Amino acid sequence: MSRHQDSDKNNRGSGRQGGFKKPSSSRGNAPFGRPTKPKPVKEVSETDDIRLNKFIANSGICTRKEADIYIQSGNVQVNGVPIIEMGYKVKLTDVVIFDGVKIIPEKKEYYLLNKPKNFTTSGDRNSEKSVYRLTASASKYKLDSIGRMDSSTTGLLIMTNDQDLIRKFAEPLQTSSKIYQITLSKNLHFEDLEKISKGVKIDEYKIYVDEITYIENQPKTEIGIKLRTQNISVIKTIFEKFNYEVVKIDRVSFAGLTKKNLPRGTWRVLTNQEVINLKNI
Repeated sequence: MSRHQDSDKNNRGSGRQGGFKKPSSSRGNAPFGRPTKPKPVKEVSETDDIRLNKFIANSGICTRKEADIYIQSGNVQVNGVPIIEMGYKVKLTDVVIFDGVKIIPEKKEYYLLNKPKNFTTSGDRNSEKSVYRLTASASKYKLDSIGRMDSSTTGLLIMTNDQDLIRKFAEPLQTSSKIYQITLSKNLHFEDLEKISKGVKIDEYKIYVDEITYIENQPKTEIGIKLRTQNISVIKTIFEKFNYEVVKIDRVSFAGLTKKNLPRGTWRVLTNQEVINLKNI
């Protein structure tokens, strides 16, 4: 866990907290799904076998398909023996030489970041306003974010070097829920809230909304919305279709993870169970 997490308790209020409150006469909202018991994920030990192309790809040198080309061309050795067999399996303790260089497989690491405003996932990774600078001290490996987030959007980002997990969450049919707190430039009329709750058609595709509510004890410019997409531009487009300008977007929940005890600009290490849950979604 980040050592920054024990910082000034007053900072904990910077995460735009507030409960969601359903309008009493709302009809189209889908209920929150019941949590399902995650299936156990087998941890890979040093004695387990892993495909050679995956072993190479896990090091970050290249993709699995590119690794296959190197293997077929005889440029990969395992324990001093050239390997050209597709599907060949190795152990983490084996010595793998890739194009003359010994491979050291990366340990997969997972972090949860509460992104502050004015930081972005795009552009120069070394920029002072890059989210990667915020997690630079977390890991010796090159971390990437799951999904993208512009400078004006705040909230939860998962940072990892696990490319398989990043690709998993980039799939169009990804079913994990995200909850956003939205600030609009004007009050959201109840009739429009009802219409949005039933789904919105964008470019001939229907975006399904799991739930949309007013924020409890807040003006009706403060809205909570739960849906499956992590695409921030989609959220803006939903409200723009009803002539509302989105002033702020804060992601308060991502696939069951929350900002609890995570002040703005700080990160923490995901627990083993949290990683297992993400892989089982």
